[in-house]
Amino acid sequence: MKNYVVAIFLIFILIMPAEARVVTDETGRSMNIPENPQRIVAFAPSITEIVFALGQGHRLVGVTGFSNFPSEAEELPRIGTHISLDLEKIVSLNPDLCIGIKEGNPTSTVQRLNALNIPVYIVDPKNFNTVMKSISDIGNLLNCQDIAASLLKDMTARIHAVKTKVSKADHRPGVFFQIGIDPIVSAGNPTFIHELIELAGGRNLAAGPTSYPRFSKEKVLFMMPEIIFITSMAREGGFGKVKAEWNLWTQLPAVENKRIFIIDSDIVNRPTFRLISGLEALAALIHPEIFGKTE
Repeated sequence: MKNYVVAIFLIFILIMPAEARVVTDETGRSMNIPENPQRIVAFAPSITEIVFALGQGHRLVGVTGFSNFPSEAEELPRIGTHISLDLEKIVSLNPDLCIGIKEGNPTSTVQRLNALNIPVYIVDPKNFNTVMKSISDIGNLLNCQDIAASLLKDMTARIHAVKTKVSKADHRPGVFFQIGIDPIVSAGNPTFIHELIELAGGRNLAAGPTSYPRFSKEKVLFMMPEIIFITSMAREGGFGKVKAEWNLWTQLPAVENKRIFIIDSDIVNRPTFRLISGLEALAALIHPEIFGKTE
């Protein structure tokens, strides 16, 4: 009888699920997740990028639309967009961990997944500091803290280098950052773009409490921007035409000094490690006298 009990106990140990741990996400929810999750679904392109940056892309089994970096991400199954998640597709992928974002992911989908015992860990990146926290948190979830620490060390050093150079500037030019064509939309204070402009040594002419304020062409002309940035995204077009239209207004300082630039939106508005590349690109364009001319 004793041997029978021991045998049953050993079988029970062998078939037990992998050891779990309790974590608390940025919404304050506590949940059980596997000690070493292997099947991850990313609920935003930024999450996809972070997982790959941590060297853990092989664990991803599903991503949202517009997950275009790195190129390997484009081969992964799609689960809808970050604002319209396909619940059935997510469940069919049998994830042991989903990672989402507070702003954008539908709460109802997260709640239904929780009811199905599929953990959804939420991060809330709002600026450089919280982007770095998201990288650190995801590194902890995936047990790659050393890689996360290395990324954060690199980001910190590069931010410091930009700040040091910008501090030598004797002028902060007025910058208008256009992210929408019709209507004209820019970026206010609660955005990554605002923080990048300010850190890069510019003055955000759209600064204010509204995240993405709208402007008439007349109002932009009245602000007399010294620099105009126009975002370029693969999913949209017409940016070259917008630049050509601004160039018709020869009284604008940005036109007179040939300082209208098209820039990839993914490196300035996607909360990932690549934000530092966006900062460096903007700084070089805003202050070529310090950083050297950028073609």
